[in-house]
Amino acid sequence: MSSVAVIDYGMGNLHSIAKALQYAAPEVKVQIASDADAILRADRVVFPGVGAIRDCMQALNESGLSAVIQNVAKTKPLLGICLGMQALLTDSEENDQTECLGIVSGHVVHFPESSKDSDGNILKIPHMGWNQVHQLKHPLWDNIPQDSRFYFVHSYYARPDVVSVVAATTDYPDAFACALAQDNIFAVQFHPEKSQTAGLQLLKNFLHWDGQV
Repeated sequence: MSSVAVIDYGMGNLHSIAKALQYAAPEVKVQIASDADAILRADRVVFPGVGAIRDCMQALNESGLSAVIQNVAKTKPLLGICLGMQALLTDSEENDQTECLGIVSGHVVHFPESSKDSDGNILKIPHMGWNQVHQLKHPLWDNIPQDSRFYFVHSYYARPDVVSVVAATTDYPDAFACALAQDNIFAVQFHPEKSQTAGLQLLKNFLHWDGQV
């Protein structure tokens, strides 16, 4: 039986993610884990997160899980979700500039406060609710229709240094990277566990992905 570990570092709706993973692939063993050995033994790893990036990085560094994620990023399929995606980048503007894991080269920036929609209305921040995702070719999009809608809740977004790692974009109002792919790493800004059929299909795809593109 293959296995997936959901990293527990004290931030994120872990049970919701674990339940969605189990539903997406009942044949896979799903475990919530904070122990390094348990995470490293799993065939695949999910790195979730909600909240502030400073608290996230402090928890990862104090628990030693930063090094574990660095290891996983080199060895097995890794799925970053929401704050877990942002933490993979070099740094974030949040909390007066926070150093992140630096696994994917790039920065996390705040949506402009003055952003307006096509009718001239000020857009709300955080970006919250359903929005279309425009996919770029990757195995994790298998059986998901182009421009499917996924559920977002965030005030900051990823700005990678190279466009080749962008796996999908969303408009708010301009296009931003809402999914990143680098070797055996896939990361999304939206919440697949809250995104109904499309989100469950993405999780299913991840749980059968060998890390190859």
